[in-house]
Amino acid sequence: MTTNSNVTNSSPRSHRDYYTALYQAALTISSSLELDQVLQSVVTSTTEAMQVKACGLRLLDPDTGQLRLSAVYGLSGSYLAKGPVDVVHSAIDSEALRGSPVFIPDARDDQRFQYKGAAKEEGIVSVLCVPLEVHGEAIGVMRVYTSEPTTFHEDDIQFLSVLASLAALAIDNARLYENIRSSYNGVMSALWGTHMNP
Repeated sequence: MTTNSNVTNSSPRSHRDYYTALYQAALTISSSLELDQVLQSVVTSTTEAMQVKACGLRLLDPDTGQLRLSAVYGLSGSYLAKGPVDVVHSAIDSEALRGSPVFIPDARDDQRFQYKGAAKEEGIVSVLCVPLEVHGEAIGVMRVYTSEPTTFHEDDIQFLSVLASLAALAIDNARLYENIRSSYNGVMSALWGTHMNP
């Protein structure tokens, strides 16, 4: 089998690893309301199952137009401190937030990637980015990074998209729980506030 000297075709990842990671993510989401713990588990499982350098999950702040880091595995502190990720300056994220997976073969010289110099210093080459969607609305993105030129297959894209959907579900559940708890506390304060705070 021949391969292009500039692109290394990734060997198909193990479906068993993918099933295990999906099962673990679903189990974690169903058994915990600790959102930080759930999202950290998702990015860690993704990195290991896809055999990539790193995975990160960012949520969109609609007030600032920035994607704020919520969970990450495999990236250095110096890379994470490179600066804010602005949707208007990051074509890869803008495209993903419109609902489509985006693949960048080489982030070191692709104009769609906001921090090309930082990617080179970090040893990042290929990037795959998918949207996190809740009720049809994109609320963030999930990315995986490789340290060598990589071709992602359809199975890889589907796997990452499913995990992103599970992460989005966890986020939605956590927000719903927080709203219910706040409403409950508000009702209790209204009922008992005068007795609790004379």
